[in-house]
Amino acid sequence: MRNSMKVAKWEYMRNVKNKSFVISLILTPVIFILFATLPTLLSDSEQASEPVTLYINDEVGVYHDIEESLERRPDMNWKLVQQEKGSLEARKQLQGMENTAYLSITSSAIQSGAIDVYTSEKIPENFLLNLHIIEQPLRALQFEQAGLTEDQMNVVRGGIEFDTVPLQQQEEGQRTTSMEQNGGVSPAIENLIPGGVAAIILFSIVITGMMIFQSASQEKKEKVAEIVLSSLTPGELMQGKIIGYFLLGITQVAVWLVFIIPIAVWRINEIPVLDFLFVPELLLLVFIAILGYLLFAAIFVGFGATVEDMDSSSNFQGMVMMLPFIPIVLIAPIIENPEGSLATIASFVPITSPAVLIMRLSMLEEWPWLEIILALVVLLISIWFTMKAAGKIFQAGILMYGKNASPKEIWKWLRA
Repeated sequence: MRNSMKVAKWEYMRNVKNKSFVISLILTPVIFILFATLPTLLSDSEQASEPVTLYINDEVGVYHDIEESLERRPDMNWKLVQQEKGSLEARKQLQGMENTAYLSITSSAIQSGAIDVYTSEKIPENFLLNLHIIEQPLRALQFEQAGLTEDQMNVVRGGIEFDTVPLQQQEEGQRTTSMEQNGGVSPAIENLIPGGVAAIILFSIVITGMMIFQSASQEKKEKVAEIVLSSLTPGELMQGKIIGYFLLGITQVAVWLVFIIPIAVWRINEIPVLDFLFVPELLLLVFIAILGYLLFAAIFVGFGATVEDMDSSSNFQGMVMMLPFIPIVLIAPIIENPEGSLATIASFVPITSPAVLIMRLSMLEEWPWLEIILALVVLLISIWFTMKAAGKIFQAGILMYGKNASPKEIWKWLRA
């Protein structure tokens, strides 16, 4: 193990000082920050510099109620102006103006439920969508005109809320909604936060694990394997590479999360991101991600030792590199039905198991622990067999110079 750690340290230091790795390490979170903040900053600056002026012809006495509705939304950069001009005069006034709108609230419009809104040629795209802010006082007036009592109006305003009550709680008579238990946040959102972090970890360490393929092939091409293996065994070399690139991936994840988590806390201020992130379930999801890395790292290091020239084996390399991305085709059906047959079966297939388990557990409110335990057992057994097979392939392939190993030769090494 001591020699393996020396190899791991050498692989880690060699790659962490690589300029391309450092650039990607910094550039990736910078791109994420730009995509997360730039559209909002541009939108905010546009709203701040160009407020919308809304002229209202109020014939029913709801202007002050509309003002109060807007006061509760300080993010809306609207300026209300009360006037008594008719629609024809208002349309003439809007010609040549920008960021201006006019609406006339009359008894007939309230009764019919259709209010015409006249806008200037240049108006923010989200203006019409945001008009729902002033809908509540208008709806209240409709209820009043319909002759509803105050109690009836309160019931209609309140709407209908669907509460999910587990069977056990029904039997115990405890009617508490899952939203109340999570501070008004859906349990699906609560699971999605640690699941997203685990997915980032899996993606990052698997991507860095792909570099093992190139590392083993490069050592064969430069014919330095014999020198290295004179002081340690092929198994120690293979283990050192797997550990070294794992540490490299964890370093990448740590740097990314240092940028991503504060941005997420800032942008999603209505959800307690940190409270939902540091939960016991995160440990299991990260453990699944690490198991996924060990499985694919064994495949990469084993088959990397069979390749003499990366350029002449691009098709073979592409097939191996695509293995971690097979679960991508299952994203839609898993999101649609995380408890379905396809998602369940994919949880027990070693190549798809890590990513599918993380996706499923991020979507489900109640985790199927029996399925999780069985899937982890299958995955652990698969990793053991894959490591053994990769060790045999690596031991024979790393010293094979001059050509790429054929499938027949690889099968012969496995049977030895």
